[in-house]
Amino acid sequence: MSTNYYISMVEDELKRLGKTIKIERIRNDYSQEQLADLLGVSTRTISLIENGLQHPKFFLAVKLAKVLNIDINILAQ
Repeated sequence: MSTNYYISMVEDELKRLGKTIKIERIRNDYSQEQLADLLGVSTRTISLIENGLQHPKFFLAVKLAKVLNIDINILAQ
């Protein structure tokens, strides 16, 4: 597997994860600011994650699933 292909796969997964988080945030009627406050992170962090530019660390992913009331496995699909 080439490096470029691997990077492309990771970027696609980050975008998919970000889209899922955004959809669930909206479904729960949270603004980015509200979600950030509930998670104890910055609004910028939420924005970066939703735009596929940053991945949440493990414990943040667990908190995201809990706050958004979703099974954590949804974040891994």
